Amino acid sequence: MPDSRPEVLDFLLTRRSRPARTLHGPGPDRAALTPILEAGLRVPDHGKLEPWELLVLERAALDRLAAAVTDAGPRAGQDAEQTAKQAAMFADAPLIVAVVSRPVDSPKIPRVEQRASAACVCLSVLNAALAAGWGANWLTGWTATEPGFLEHGLALAPPARIAGYVVIGTEGAAPPERPRPDPAAKIRWLDG
Repeated sequence: MPDSRPEVLDFLLTRRSRPARTLHGPGPDRAALTPILEAGLRVPDHGKLEPWELLVLERAALDRLAAAVTDAGPRAGQDAEQTAKQAAMFADAPLIVAVVSRPVDSPKIPRVEQRASAACVCLSVLNAALAAGWGANWLTGWTATEPGFLEHGLALAPPARIAGYVVIGTEGAAPPERPRPDPAAKIRWLDG
């Protein structure tokens, strides 16, 4: 049997994202966040293109972005409810790591694989934050892809877009446990 890490497998079998609304400050400081981000970058990256980057959004940036969402929502065709929901994501978060998908031209690696690599970064940052004892959640929403918001709010130009916003903070009341996927219904074994 290969070298095993049962504690890591146990973590993965029991990990659970925490609803963003249950997270509050303080979030991790730079010293606590750095190993989480470094772990987050350890993902499958076909071709070693590293077609992603991380933007750490702290309080001043979060407040600015919440206001930018309020302005951008109507121009982007979002109704008042969706605009308010996205603004609250920024306003209420203790800290957000925005994972930027930045696909590059490659004759061998299609953009879909590069975007999948950025999604892996989201999950890896999420799991690293949870493993470090923080509450965390991976969110998206219309601000992840809306060109006007990306350009004016985050200074991102196409083809860059947000693969995910990973909210990290101190967990308040833990939500009740929810049912897990049934392996018998979700795993198919093919032999031949």
